[in-house]
Amino acid sequence: MKNIAILLIALLPFFIISQNVKLEGIVKDSNGNPLEMANVIAFKKGTNFLQSYSITDSKGNYKLALEDGESYTLKVSYLGYNSKNVQISISPQSKDLIENITLEEANESLNQVEITYEMPVKIVGDTIVYNSDSFTNGTEKKLEDVLKKLPGVEIDDNGEVEVEGKKVQKVLVEGKEFFDGDSKVATQNIPASAIDKIQVLKNYNEVSGMKGVTNNEDNIAINIKLKEGKKRFWFGEVNAGVGDNEKYAAKPKLFYYSPEKSINILADVNNIGEAPFTMRDYFRFTGGLRGAMRGSGTSFNVSSGGLGFMTAQNNKAQEITSKFGAINFGFAPKKTLDFNGFAIVNDSKTNMFTESNTIYNKLNLTEVSDNKGVQGSKLGILKFSTTYKPNTNVHIDYDIFGKISEQTEWQDVTSTSRNADTYKEEKPFSLNQNFNLYYTIDDKNIFSAEMQHLYQKDTPLYNSLATTQPFVIIPTSDTESIFDLIQNRKLSTNKLDAKFDYYYLLTPKSNINISLGTTLSKQNLTSHISQNLDDGTVLNFNDTTLNNDVDFNFSDIFLGVHYKMVSGIFTFNPGVSIHQYATKDTQLGAENKNNFTKLLPDVYANLQFKSSESLRFNYAMSTQFSDVDNINEGYILSNYKSLTKGNRELENALYHKYSLSYFSFSMFSFTNINASLNYTKKENGVKNNTQLVGIDRISYPVNSNLADETMSAYFRYGKTYSRLKTNLTANVSNSTFNNIVNDEEIKSKSISQSYQGSVATKFKNAPNFEIGYEKSFNNYTNSNSETDRPFANIEISFLKSFIFTSDYSYYNYKNTFENSNNKTKNKYSFLNANLYYQQKNSKWEFKLSASNLTNNKSINTDSYNEISDSNATSVYFVQPRLYLLSVKYNL
Repeated sequence: MKNIAILLIALLPFFIISQNVKLEGIVKDSNGNPLEMANVIAFKKGTNFLQSYSITDSKGNYKLALEDGESYTLKVSYLGYNSKNVQISISPQSKDLIENITLEEANESLNQVEITYEMPVKIVGDTIVYNSDSFTNGTEKKLEDVLKKLPGVEIDDNGEVEVEGKKVQKVLVEGKEFFDGDSKVATQNIPASAIDKIQVLKNYNEVSGMKGVTNNEDNIAINIKLKEGKKRFWFGEVNAGVGDNEKYAAKPKLFYYSPEKSINILADVNNIGEAPFTMRDYFRFTGGLRGAMRGSGTSFNVSSGGLGFMTAQNNKAQEITSKFGAINFGFAPKKTLDFNGFAIVNDSKTNMFTESNTIYNKLNLTEVSDNKGVQGSKLGILKFSTTYKPNTNVHIDYDIFGKISEQTEWQDVTSTSRNADTYKEEKPFSLNQNFNLYYTIDDKNIFSAEMQHLYQKDTPLYNSLATTQPFVIIPTSDTESIFDLIQNRKLSTNKLDAKFDYYYLLTPKSNINISLGTTLSKQNLTSHISQNLDDGTVLNFNDTTLNNDVDFNFSDIFLGVHYKMVSGIFTFNPGVSIHQYATKDTQLGAENKNNFTKLLPDVYANLQFKSSESLRFNYAMSTQFSDVDNINEGYILSNYKSLTKGNRELENALYHKYSLSYFSFSMFSFTNINASLNYTKKENGVKNNTQLVGIDRISYPVNSNLADETMSAYFRYGKTYSRLKTNLTANVSNSTFNNIVNDEEIKSKSISQSYQGSVATKFKNAPNFEIGYEKSFNNYTNSNSETDRPFANIEISFLKSFIFTSDYSYYNYKNTFENSNNKTKNKYSFLNANLYYQQKNSKWEFKLSASNLTNNKSINTDSYNEISDSNATSVYFVQPRLYLLSVKYNL
């Protein structure tokens, strides 16, 4: 299977390209000067069938792939010049052709030429406009399906969009934010049939006055333009389905757009394993708050609240039941004022089962365990924001963003060391307010103010029932048959960030930026551990080491100066900031204060060879501070075999971050290259000083002069031909970590590698398919694992009304442990298929879908824990085969 996939990937480009004749040449003006970004489109003569298109490069070159034995009309256009039609005939078995084209400058007295064809791609300044119909064939269902077919656009495994190798920061529909601009929600919900054009907005900045003074190269937004029939009318779909074993799914979606207002309503209720909104999405939703302290050099991030387990892999759990609802609105009563917001609610339940085999290397001990788990999550997100722009010089934003959730997890662990039942519960709440003011005083002076306040609270509960209790520090009653421990905690945070910036423009291409900012934070943590006894009473542990009542204050006041200069293709932006830090914690009847000053430099340099080709270097020194979770001196139960506490004497860690990145995207050859090299070194880092007692551990953080280092490299090459899209990616990461275990300094290393290649066809009428191969390696201390994954996808239209799609992945997993006879091998695969039926111009669609047709029972994961020097391989059980029949009605 593996060799066949590699052979197909190698031969497919040659098979497809060999059927085409290459036509190339130069587009120039009457003076012989090359015209960059001219459009050259080839239609089959006498039809509107678009065969191929090209956009000229900086030397005016164009290149088309045409079928032999056909006649074509070339339509050539360039802004400010008269369009031109050129007739081309390709005789059978023709050789490659050359055709140079000259355009005449348009006469101002002439009326505008009416263009009767739609250009697939149009470039205007920093905006790229893709015509959706030029790339699609009618099989697409969601925005995600359309974006995958556009040159330079990719969708990652999390459903987020990348354009020319950069993450899309915001998705707009008709210029209005779609659920805070979240790209995943947009790609999985906007119907493909409603899309007319996709505008890619490079160097995006919502505040027009700030574009010239800030670095916006990484800011990418997408604006979806709707078809005319979708404006000022309600549109959407109602989708419902039933399957075997009492499975069901219902997914209604409703949209309305006009120049003044927009409304989007989404719902998804299912028990087929599809999670429309995960906890990872919950934490990713920031409410669009810009983050005043970003780039200040200080990292002080309070824990966001919520159980860490909720972000674990659960998309293929044994069973997932989800209830999701969301509404998004936008309203502009006048051009200078805009209101928008959204509300999201989600209720999900996940059943999980895992078998694990853990090797503790130094102890020469193996632990085998089964873990049954049930996770529950109820959450709500609410945001309201307003933007006021009375004129081109003033921009004011205000946002209020709230999150509330109730998260629970019950686990039943059966292992060779001990059995335990655990229950976790958290109810985090946060309210974030954001105010921004941007004022262009005159041509030389710009002022901005960014302020953000966060209020957050959480009440975590932990309860464990275990057959043994390993921690002698907890004076439990040993007469009990089960050790029933309960831990209650309360955490609250008040945090204010404020930053004021003044920009003085020395020239149109250089400026000085002076920043004055502060972070003020006040946190409180209380915790208490007790034991439930068999007779119904409660044994409270009043020892100060098992209780916490901590007040922790943090402040940072800083002054920064940056200079930005653009000279030709070179941009240079060095800077430095001076910080005055102060921390104070009150606990155990005493105060502990610390004050110090730190100077933090940073530098940004960019060589912009072309509009879509650059070489960039970044360096930044930053400080990282612990919040109250690492300051408490009383112990906290992390789980039934782990006890942790903080350290009020902790100092800040110091980070050095270097990155070198190269990016190139050619609209002429549709070639996308993205490469980066990153190095991070952490000094005076916070390490865990851990005491191991068998598989159990007690730990607390300390500062260490042992430096952690990470070197990573990334490379991606993508090229789009007339009917072919190819991709090659490589990821390599080499990390060195240091920890202290049983008073011994432990150094551990990990090397991760991942390589993937794929080829996908882009035919209008013929079947389309994608084949690829992924190879990954994970090398930890004392263990090595590798996974081979060939994969294939297919999309076929037949009998005018039917569409068949399928995706297949085959996994060959191997894991070996050094100095041990333990080896793990597993081969498994996933096959999913969908059959759609919809008559032309009908609003009804019928779908028969099947997931996990191979009826695979489990998947494999592996990990290394450098603290306990243990390697683990786990078998993660997944949902069985499932059939679903659904009906969709397009509104």
